[in-house]
Amino acid sequence: MARVTIAQVAAAAGVSKATASRALNDHPDVGAGAVARVRAAARNLGFVPSASAVRLARGSQRTVGLLVSSLAWPWMLQVLGGVAAEAEARGFTLVLQTLSRGEKSLTAFLHQVQSNAIDGIVAIEPPGGLPALTELHERRGLPIVMIDDRVSRPRFPSVATTNERGAYEVARHLAETGARRIGVITGPPEYTFCAERDRGWRRALREHGIELRDELVLRTDMSDRRSYDATGELLARDPDLDAVLAVGDVVALAALRRLREDGVRVPDDVAVVGFDDIPAAALAVPSLTTVRQPMYAMGEVAVRLLIDLIGGAAAPAEPLVTPTELIVRESSTRH
Repeated sequence: MARVTIAQVAAAAGVSKATASRALNDHPDVGAGAVARVRAAARNLGFVPSASAVRLARGSQRTVGLLVSSLAWPWMLQVLGGVAAEAEARGFTLVLQTLSRGEKSLTAFLHQVQSNAIDGIVAIEPPGGLPALTELHERRGLPIVMIDDRVSRPRFPSVATTNERGAYEVARHLAETGARRIGVITGPPEYTFCAERDRGWRRALREHGIELRDELVLRTDMSDRRSYDATGELLARDPDLDAVLAVGDVVALAALRRLREDGVRVPDDVAVVGFDDIPAAALAVPSLTTVRQPMYAMGEVAVRLLIDLIGGAAAPAEPLVTPTELIVRESSTRH
């Protein structure tokens, strides 16, 4: 399908190309009526400004933004490390914005963007922030790259990992060690990575003749407290449980703590596996079998892609994928 041009938008709105361009870039010398007509035409035609045109209109500040919900998740610092290192290597300044104050934080960040202080954004999808990011991308042509989106597949470029394959490999590993009565502690099904990992686990276990029992699949908010409680609930529902599949390492570490406190030996009585390979996974006792999610590399790749887009490169049609890796440690290795 041919790309909609600014000339087509201008013709539909009944204005010149120059006026259409100024209207889409919020120049103050365009009347409100013309701005409304141009924006309506752009929306109806599905017009997305090219990154190179936007850069020329605004002037590059050589500044990129990183928008995240919070830095509380252990793997978030790995993302930040990759983003910061690559931005510095490419000669760009990095602006970090968390949403610790919710809507106020998002509004403050959007004000920075709209004042043309930021050339593009790397984002880990913020709760409630997708509409604003989509508006910036589709109406203003601001380059945006999403990392491992949590809820949806937005209409701008993204960097992803092999969630389903990683989950498949770790569940297959459990089955091959002899686990049969397996409990799962996962997260909300609307989170993309949870749904992908759920599919991977189920496929691997089916191939080994194991069906997950519905009463042994518990959905939580993935917090330490809730994961600790869910582990106790799994044990109450099946005293003969022999393995726990955790959607993330934070969940798995909480499970290890609960099992230890209940006198359950890991891995001799119950094996435990996680996902992410946060630094604490290797230091746990026993050390945690997990799936290494390449968060640092994902940050690097996201910045490279973003800077290419700022320079006018075409957006890739599919997410850029960095592969996971199964890391086998003590928590699943029965003797």
